[in-house]
Amino acid sequence: MIGICGVGMVSGYGWGREPLWDGLISGKPAAHLVRGYGTGDAWVALVPDGGAPEDGPSRFARAMRAAAREAIADAGDHGWSPGRRVGLLHAVVLGEVDLWRDFYLTRDRHVPVREFLSLMPSTPMSTLMREYGFHGPAMNVSAMCASGNAALITAKAWLDAGLVDDVVLVATDLSATPENVSHFVRLGVAVTDTDPLDGCRPFQEGSRGFTVGEASVAMVLSSRASTPYLHLLGGAMSHDAHHVTSIAPGLTHVMTCFRDALANSGVNAGSVRYLNAHGPGTAQCDRAESAVVETLFTPGTEIYSVKPLTAHCQGAASAIEVAAAAMGYERGIVPAPPTVATAHPQLLDGPTPLADGITVKSSLGMGGHNSVVVLAPAC
Repeated sequence: MIGICGVGMVSGYGWGREPLWDGLISGKPAAHLVRGYGTGDAWVALVPDGGAPEDGPSRFARAMRAAAREAIADAGDHGWSPGRRVGLLHAVVLGEVDLWRDFYLTRDRHVPVREFLSLMPSTPMSTLMREYGFHGPAMNVSAMCASGNAALITAKAWLDAGLVDDVVLVATDLSATPENVSHFVRLGVAVTDTDPLDGCRPFQEGSRGFTVGEASVAMVLSSRASTPYLHLLGGAMSHDAHHVTSIAPGLTHVMTCFRDALANSGVNAGSVRYLNAHGPGTAQCDRAESAVVETLFTPGTEIYSVKPLTAHCQGAASAIEVAAAAMGYERGIVPAPPTVATAHPQLLDGPTPLADGITVKSSLGMGGHNSVVVLAPAC
């Protein structure tokens, strides 16, 4: 079976997976008040400066390399050694936002060739492959907020087809610039003017949307590790083909995506213990995922979303949420945030002892990208 056997992390909580875990268990959001986002301070979960300068001039490149290194080392501690064909998948939507912003607005497009090459999406991938001597396929995957799930499904397809022996998956999004955040606020989905636990309340009354965050998340997938965090059983993707921001109100393709993911994984809906939801706290997503739980699953299926804590990490969102679930399986805790208002009866309230069973992870990307992966305990 394909296991997630290594996890690496750079998030608004700091550099490393342990700061993420400590933050989740504390129930305190990663976001903090930041200046320069409009007329007042804004709540944003930015990745702090850090990493190795030799990894590149930007937080993006340094975070991507640091997360990947941590995951590869962690996988070794879980009994993995690289096979002959190690592939790399990088889930990414906007890429080197900081450097492109500087390229146009500050440098007037005049940079040395070496600095220009650092803007290319292939550069952090090729330097990581060279560092480890990996020679399998390497490519980017992009499906908006569903990019992490899309990369997991792609990784499993590669492994099932025998194209690779192992996959290093990285999802990176460090795009929370004032310009990008302000447009999500104007769209009516991002909240920057109040504490995240107040503004982002998935499946609770009074939720206004999500806080914007950043992250780079890495995982190693292999069937050859002795003690993986969990197993990736399968998944599915679909597209609403309806609207650039709105979910098709009939939910036909959302429901079908869940059903297809369960069928692909050989799992009965009645055995699903947890829905690790997309859960951005917007009204339409709350309605959609509540309907899924009430239609497909049993009253014993419990729901949680870590976005009130990690913030919405855009192209890295589903990856950080899968990583949180993986660490939770190993440590016996579901890292759910506290509830602050009247909630869906199946919503978890704060960190909860983990019960044995299947976790379904959904991610509904802007523009109609539906994705679901199915995760199971490693033993």
